[in-house]
Amino acid sequence: MSESAITSKPIRSLEDALERCQTLGMRVSRQRRFILELLWQAEEHLSAREIYDRLNQEGKEIGHTSVYQNLEALSSQNIIECIEHSDGRLYGNITDPHSHVNCLDTQQILDVHVQLPKELIQEVEKQTGVKITEYSINFFGYRQDSQE
Repeated sequence: MSESAITSKPIRSLEDALERCQTLGMRVSRQRRFILELLWQAEEHLSAREIYDRLNQEGKEIGHTSVYQNLEALSSQNIIECIEHSDGRLYGNITDPHSHVNCLDTQQILDVHVQLPKELIQEVEKQTGVKITEYSINFFGYRQDSQE
């Protein structure tokens, strides 16, 4: 399999993420492994500060600078997701095309895989003259039980 085929394969597990690092020639340092393990265990979007705090609470000593440098390296290679949020950057473990549900009362961002009807995509293409190859949608709302 060519390197471009390997690097276009979606990352769906910690093992896939570690394999991608190795394929790209990135050293899988102890700190880098800690960050990847945490993101796969947490299954939520975390800020660099939250990652730093959680790792240190677990006794995995890692410095602020190391967290930021590793997050930048991993996100720039599309091994992890980086979302620009009003409070700063958030990092997650899913890198293949997907959408987000932004919960306005809990401030959580939830990953969701939805497929739009073919007719809707065709309508967007017709209106814009752009061939859609992938998409990501941001949904916003409140927990259902909080609005009753």
